[in-house]
Amino acid sequence: QDTVTGVEYAVEENQVFGADGAFSAIRSSMQRLPRFNYSQQYLGHAYKELSIPATEGGGHRMEKHALHIWPRGQFMLIALPNLDGSFTCTLFLPFEGPESFENLKTEAQVMAFFKKYFPDVVPVMPTLVHDFFANPAPGLATIRCSPWHYRRRVLLLGDAAHAIVPFFGQGMNAGFEDCTILDGLMDKYDEDWDAIIEEFDTHRAEDANAIAGLALMNFIEMRDKVADAQFLLRKKIEAYLHERFPKDFRSVYSMVSFSHVPYSIALAEVEQHRQLFEKILAIENVEQRWNGPEVEAAFKAWLKERS
Repeated sequence: QDTVTGVEYAVEENQVFGADGAFSAIRSSMQRLPRFNYSQQYLGHAYKELSIPATEGGGHRMEKHALHIWPRGQFMLIALPNLDGSFTCTLFLPFEGPESFENLKTEAQVMAFFKKYFPDVVPVMPTLVHDFFANPAPGLATIRCSPWHYRRRVLLLGDAAHAIVPFFGQGMNAGFEDCTILDGLMDKYDEDWDAIIEEFDTHRAEDANAIAGLALMNFIEMRDKVADAQFLLRKKIEAYLHERFPKDFRSVYSMVSFSHVPYSIALAEVEQHRQLFEKILAIENVEQRWNGPEVEAAFKAWLKERS
């Protein structure tokens, strides 16, 4: 449909790519096909975007080279720096419950909530109340479906095929990666679309399911664990091991965010790393010996077990 004139017209092509988002019209049509599998799972949380403006001189009010997280168990606030000196903040909060969006209906309730749980941000959020009531509180869903194609002529890409929650910051990246992998397969098979779509649908789905799971895991990590001393110690040791043994160790976060390691391999490493840190954190007085020879010995023994 022409969005200006409203005129509807039909277009026929040999290949149709459905890259029309989480609520894809093309996928919706495919759902009426036999043996098409579809699931949509919402978190019990919604999100609300808020803001911290720049200083009068255009500077940042907090450290700009960081992701700021205020973890509060069942909910959290995060802030990401912008180039203009402002921060985009996001409140992730349950729909219902004692501390939830359903109990933040008045200005007084909003201010009391933020003063109780996030008192340090209130002075730097002059438009807090306005932003809170002006912005929506949409839900967060993970969408999975299969197959991603119809008769090798229609292929779903990006959120249309595999929408995920935002807690690993990989939704857009995963969509772009779909395109780079598809482009590589077009070169590999000389645009033999039967072969291209068969391999893409078979192997890419594994990585899409992996990043969906990793994003949900990172939600728990951000919300619950970043204020835990044991978790922070683990992160410090992860950074040390990567610096000390860059060819042999990368954190799962680093694999996902700063490499081309397939998501499915990064997910498999979660259990391997759990086993490693179970041994490291059991070292006596590891809080003081986190960069000592005992930690390195445990790491080398773990490497040997894997070889």
